[in-house]
Amino acid sequence: MLKSTIVRVALTVCAIIIATMQVHTIDFAQQPEQQDLTIDAATRTQVIDGIIKRLNDSYVFPETAKKMEQAIRERVSKKEYDQITSAKAFAMKLTTDLQDVSHDKHLRVRYSYNPVPDLGQRREPTAEEREQQKRDLTWMNHAFTKVERLEGNIGYIDFRGFLDPDLGADTVAAAMNFINGTDALIIDMRYNGGGSPAMVAFVCSYLFGPDPVHLNDLYWREGNRTEEFWTRKEIPGKRYLNKDVYVLTSKRTFSGAEEFTYNLKNLKRATIIGETTGGGAHPGGGFRINEHFGMFVPTGRAISPITKTNWEGTGVTPDIDVPADQALHVARLMALKKSLTTLQNPDFKGMVQDEIQKLEKELAALKAKS
Repeated sequence: MLKSTIVRVALTVCAIIIATMQVHTIDFAQQPEQQDLTIDAATRTQVIDGIIKRLNDSYVFPETAKKMEQAIRERVSKKEYDQITSAKAFAMKLTTDLQDVSHDKHLRVRYSYNPVPDLGQRREPTAEEREQQKRDLTWMNHAFTKVERLEGNIGYIDFRGFLDPDLGADTVAAAMNFINGTDALIIDMRYNGGGSPAMVAFVCSYLFGPDPVHLNDLYWREGNRTEEFWTRKEIPGKRYLNKDVYVLTSKRTFSGAEEFTYNLKNLKRATIIGETTGGGAHPGGGFRINEHFGMFVPTGRAISPITKTNWEGTGVTPDIDVPADQALHVARLMALKKSLTTLQNPDFKGMVQDEIQKLEKELAALKAKS
């Protein structure tokens, strides 16, 4: 329960951070347990009109926005929404209909039982809001849930969101310093739903030398501008260089976590193990439609300097395709078997061989269950 809470809060804070970086957004956290509301024809019309306007004003692909408008208006003319009185059901139906046209997994209509605040024009967070954000991130340990030295001297880091790189810099440095002496590093993205692209670049910086490496670009419709993301020349902790890195993925790996994986795969800095990721490469923000409805609108798109495209709709394909629950075992076995070829101490070699045998038995048991 605690881990799922941390993931949910991490994603909420991610949305707030991206909001202050790029676009005026509101958090429309979709709570499945929240109470439903009954809506009438006037509300349905208001929501549909608001959605169409927001798409035409902000969606990253204007031509696709027009196609979505046409599709929704056709459904309205066929009276497909007339019998929907549940606010929850209406939001889910509109999301499905919009995604059927756009194939954009970030694009969602949100319902909130609690009134959605009208925050007015875009603004920077106040000092009080920033301080509250700092307290929240500290409580969450900046989404870092586990940093370990596994048997056989293999490093392991599990974090569930890419949050504020400035506020989280010390935590990242502490994690990377702790595993610096290991022979290989496993980074677990299986439960990571994304977040700040600046934090993605910051964490990637630890895996490359001081010469800046071009990781990713984000094109924004507003201003018709492109923002570049590079590794940093200077970082507060120790770099992890000339050692193997493994990234674990699942179907739940999404957005910024996919960018992290995509960057390292294309730059041949990591071996990706697990499942094809969720397929969301269009960042954006949450917008208020009315008192109880809002939507997340992708206002930009990722562009890799290497592939000239992104992972939208396709996900990131792993180098080694295995079920997510087997990925850690597969990565550990790969790392340990490679370390056997370089270890000189016979006691250390014996420990690694014992661990390999143990992991092979555990992996066989997992395969038998699947």
